[in-house]
Amino acid sequence: MDLEGGLFSSPSKSLGVVYGDLSTSPLYVYKSTFAEDIQHSETNEEIYGVLSFVFWTLTLVPLFKYVFIVLCADDNGEGGTFALYSLLCRHARIGFLPNGQLADEELSAYKKGDSVGGGGSHRAVGGAAVLRVRRLLEKHQVLQRCLLVLALIGTCMVIGDGVLTPAISGVFSAVSGLELSMSREQHKYVEVPVACLILVCLFALQHWGTHRVGFLFAPIVTAWLLCISAIGVYNIFHWNPRVYQALSPCYMYKFLKKTQRGGWMSLGGILLCITGSEAMFADLGHFSQLSIKIAFTFVVYPSLILAYMGQAAYLSRHHIIESDYRIGFYVSVPERIRWPVLAIAILAAVVGSQAIITGTFSIIKQCSALGCFPRVKIIHTSSKVHGQIYIPEINWILMVLCLAVTVGFRDTKRMGNASGLAVITVMLVTTCLMSLVIVLCWHKSIFVAVCFIFFFGTIEALYFSASLIKFLEGAWVPIALSFIFMIIMYVWHHGTLEKYEFDVQNKVSINWLLGLGPTLGIVRVKGIGLIHTELVSGIPAIFSHFVTNLPAFHQVLVFLCIKSVQVPFVRPEERFLVSRVGPKEYRLYRCIVRYGYHDVHKDDLDFEKDLVWSIAEFIRSGGSKPNGMVAESEKDEERMAVVGAGIRLCEDDGEPADATSPSDSREIQSPVIATRKKVRFVLPESPQMDAGVREELQELMEAREAGMAFILGHSYVRAKRGSGWVKRLAIDVVYDFLRRNSRGPGYAVSIPHASTLEVGMIYHV
Repeated sequence: MDLEGGLFSSPSKSLGVVYGDLSTSPLYVYKSTFAEDIQHSETNEEIYGVLSFVFWTLTLVPLFKYVFIVLCADDNGEGGTFALYSLLCRHARIGFLPNGQLADEELSAYKKGDSVGGGGSHRAVGGAAVLRVRRLLEKHQVLQRCLLVLALIGTCMVIGDGVLTPAISGVFSAVSGLELSMSREQHKYVEVPVACLILVCLFALQHWGTHRVGFLFAPIVTAWLLCISAIGVYNIFHWNPRVYQALSPCYMYKFLKKTQRGGWMSLGGILLCITGSEAMFADLGHFSQLSIKIAFTFVVYPSLILAYMGQAAYLSRHHIIESDYRIGFYVSVPERIRWPVLAIAILAAVVGSQAIITGTFSIIKQCSALGCFPRVKIIHTSSKVHGQIYIPEINWILMVLCLAVTVGFRDTKRMGNASGLAVITVMLVTTCLMSLVIVLCWHKSIFVAVCFIFFFGTIEALYFSASLIKFLEGAWVPIALSFIFMIIMYVWHHGTLEKYEFDVQNKVSINWLLGLGPTLGIVRVKGIGLIHTELVSGIPAIFSHFVTNLPAFHQVLVFLCIKSVQVPFVRPEERFLVSRVGPKEYRLYRCIVRYGYHDVHKDDLDFEKDLVWSIAEFIRSGGSKPNGMVAESEKDEERMAVVGAGIRLCEDDGEPADATSPSDSREIQSPVIATRKKVRFVLPESPQMDAGVREELQELMEAREAGMAFILGHSYVRAKRGSGWVKRLAIDVVYDFLRRNSRGPGYAVSIPHASTLEVGMIYHV
């Protein structure tokens, strides 16, 4: 997505959103690492060893892995765990969306970037590897489910990180600086209430949107990075100029050899130095690759290295003080600037918390669009930057969980253990998915993919083991949160698939429709009837149910399917697929509306206009030409017309949506001149219009003026008789609870109740 000139466009602006969490990690890394009671010797081998681990971890994971490799695996400019999974599904043809069509593969965004990272060359060895891996995935459904579960685990851990990050980096570590100005007894009663107050304010302000305060993000984080860099340089030259020796990897070996099990467990604290690295990839949709790479390589990375070296230089000369107070960052700050630094740290920490909260909103929206999360209310807080959204339900759930973690743990050690496990799990999932991207999308050999997963997977597995061993010391929190969200997401996805399969098995054949005759055996009333269905072919069962119980329906009937596709965005000219259902005189149409998982759904009025316009353009183009096949059978029904530019719909006395002037266009107006809404179609200049086409357009306008009615299915999903207790629990209890307490489809929220008719059906899945 190109947002040049917008709020998030330059490397300096990416600092505020992407690197807020990563830049505040010096607040708690050393404190969490030395919380394992590691004794400091006069040789400083322990301190040097930790600094060496921090340096090489920052260099290998964020710099080499993310900046140079993972950022190149974008899905049409979008990043994140689910973007990788969506990319793999398209290339391996294992789409998890049940209503996928071959026509979706013709989308320009679907084909874009197929050769990214591969230089556009399809080498013989790479081609053979692609075929082997693709056939393996397509043949075994177990592998497909494992891939889905892997993506869901990464997603759930990101959501868990959205709970933990505001607690540890957002407030607790920043507020812990108050310990310098009061006794431990006083600090114990002040730190938690102040942290909770900041958290409540932070979540309460979310509905205002990032764009209202976003202009402050970059200056705050930039000031913080300059501040920790300057303090680091001061500490290096003032306390220990020879601290650079610790950058040698031999100190890592000495550290582990001397500290043994305690040193291995302390890796969970060192891991926190890369907390927030995954945001570089997750927030790729708001910035260009180049801006993120420049910001990290030339600003964030050197600032963090200087900050950690400065802390190590100070601690190497103050073993006793650190051992007594264990304050970490603030004790290394010169006393005369300690309070200004504390103020900047709190602001920077809040910015870092804001980034992970909005990132959680984005990934939940993405999962919801792809049928892996219950529908929630999504509010777009900016008219210019579509990625800035607010989800009220998720916001308050995150706040309650975050407060519970803050009050329950009361210290950064256990919160650090929890956050570390969440972060490293997401990185491991990214490494696994990236190894498949290297083969399937970049057409590299399996050997290259194995080298990638072995090198980075070994590093991350070491940190993962150090975090997992602290299960009882806080690491259980992200596992518990992820397990809950995993159940919700998997049950919702499974229930959605089962419901769709029931629709497919119980759809009505077109022959049944043709058997009703031209009048369909019932009265046709004025207006347009929209029958919502998940099906992309065939007649939904709710239609036969509706016809059986009611003697009439509208003169123009549209089977409307609004679905998501596995691309971030769908171009407006490719959004609508239109075809006929049955002969022309029936006035029955099928309209499939395709949205990407990051597209903004239009409101009801604009959507109605676009829908009518797409049907009118389909009629004008003939509906029987190569791009507008008439569906005479279910087999032909997949051959639908992609509606492009042509007709524009105007209502009342408004101007047409395009720039067509009256001199080169013609109008068809409805003869109905009552108090109803006046509708007209503005047509581009063309040869003489066929009388049948003109008549059909005339009837469509009359129906539009008479109004629209929405016929929605109200489903009650139940497990089949004889199903096992696990399925009955999942469908009858969990899925039913989620369905009853989730939002309806986005387009149905603003539909007037007087124009809505619900048809109830029981689904036995």
